[in-house]
Amino acid sequence: MSDQDASSNTNTRKLKTYQEARMQNTENLRKLVVDAAATLLQEEGPEAVTVRKVSQKMNCSTKIIYSLFVNKEGLAQQLYLDGCQLLANEFERTPKAADPAQHLLNFGESFWQFGQDYSSYYKLMFGGAFADFKPDEESLRGTVTAMSQLSTVISNAQEQGLITGQYDTESVIRIFWASLHGVIHLYIGGHLGDVQAAYTIYKHTLSLIVGSLFPDHSGLR
Repeated sequence: MSDQDASSNTNTRKLKTYQEARMQNTENLRKLVVDAAATLLQEEGPEAVTVRKVSQKMNCSTKIIYSLFVNKEGLAQQLYLDGCQLLANEFERTPKAADPAQHLLNFGESFWQFGQDYSSYYKLMFGGAFADFKPDEESLRGTVTAMSQLSTVISNAQEQGLITGQYDTESVIRIFWASLHGVIHLYIGGHLGDVQAAYTIYKHTLSLIVGSLFPDHSGLR
């Protein structure tokens, strides 16, 4: 094959149909809008994320945003899924431990850190910051995916007989998560004093939960 023929084939492969090009441009625009909304979310809080303010930040009409996300709730859903990815990343960075009790303690620390580093995402996802937004099935699947590493540690501990009792893996995860979420939610609402006081209560709660799951474990800090 000549160089000219090879170049021609390469150019042919690079060509896109109108529909493919349009879809790519739409996805790129969606990402830019979500990035703008995420910036508002982190810098000014959930109350700042409105279609009007996002359009102002994008220097575009509100019609463009409505055409991409239908309404504010559609945009909130995408931010929710982005928050799930951030939480999954936080769990991915969690120090692994051969001891499952210590590993759960580490996960608890990561969950606290997520609430601190991404407080606006946390409020959107778990704090009801968007009153009209309720996570749909896709969003809830994103939450399950974000918690998958926690699920693995708990299920493995159950299989080894280290966590006993009548609760299945999903119930244990909900108990663990709900207890820690309750402390963070009370702190966000101003009920637990400053961050250090809230963190002290969080640490005690975390130790109590893990201790109840591993009653025979003597190495809990």
